[in-house]
Amino acid sequence: MANGFRVPAHRAALPSHQEACPCGPGRDPGQFCPRAQELPICLPMLNRTLRTVVATLVAAAALAAAAAAAVVYSGAYNVSAARLHTQAVYSLLETTLQYSVRRRARDTEERPLDSPEIKRRGAVCFREHCVQCHGAPGVSPATIGLAMQPLPGPLVDAAANWRPRELVWLTRHGIRMSGMPAWGGRLSEDDLWALAAFMQQLPALTPAGYGVLAAELQDQRCAAQLDAAAAHDTANDRVEGSAEAAERGLQVLRRHACRGCHTIPGVVGSDRQVGPPLAGFGQRAHIGGRLPNTAANLAAWISDPQHFDPGSAMPASGVSAADARAIAAYLGSLR
Repeated sequence: MANGFRVPAHRAALPSHQEACPCGPGRDPGQFCPRAQELPICLPMLNRTLRTVVATLVAAAALAAAAAAAVVYSGAYNVSAARLHTQAVYSLLETTLQYSVRRRARDTEERPLDSPEIKRRGAVCFREHCVQCHGAPGVSPATIGLAMQPLPGPLVDAAANWRPRELVWLTRHGIRMSGMPAWGGRLSEDDLWALAAFMQQLPALTPAGYGVLAAELQDQRCAAQLDAAAAHDTANDRVEGSAEAAERGLQVLRRHACRGCHTIPGVVGSDRQVGPPLAGFGQRAHIGGRLPNTAANLAAWISDPQHFDPGSAMPASGVSAADARAIAAYLGSLR
């Protein structure tokens, strides 16, 4: 007997790796299984099956990787923005976008958006930052908006497809690989909600109505840059050089597209060599070969590099004083 099963003597003598499978197909009449639910598993057969499954999965993965590499390195995929996505790809991207935004915005607390002042403020920001790509009632998008893929499209139906908190999330974070920028840190939280309030109003606006509204608001401006990010920066100023300040500096670096010219640890992007790499910047003695490498000097250089080196190709990119200090804190932490 073995584990409650009677095994014939001529099989019991078999080596363990050749052990017969009791109660399986072709079993001896002398074998028995006490209860059907306790049928033993034939280990040799199971091992062979597992090996086959694993080998099949590995082979399939290798083939998929080879096919992907062939597409990438052969240049077969056309990246031209003049060629549209297939409808299947477009629908897949759109569905992914919808569920991704809903999941990430679901815990955001809604704000009251009925105030006429909020909607007018949103109209100002919409005119300055949204019309170029999305157009407005009776207003065509600018050339840049017409040439993008995927097409940004009008926002007249935004209120029908998105809740206000989802519109705020979209505007704050942008949409990766679509041309839709992340306005968080460039527009205040109040302005983000004002935009959502105005988009709720868009379906009821006629072209004539939008034209009158735009004319009334033409002298007003939406704060595209936040020196009032000082609301967040006062705490960071108190702990300049701290891990908290450095973390904020990393976010600012990403927001100001510094990776377009420099390779920067912690910021993903193409291997750019327009400007010098910034790895280990905190250990350098000088900035641009001119200024002693201190946090104050670095912040001043970031704000206006050509003031210190008129021949520098690095532009003054409109970085606020608070953001420049945050960037200096992060670069100073790179050892």
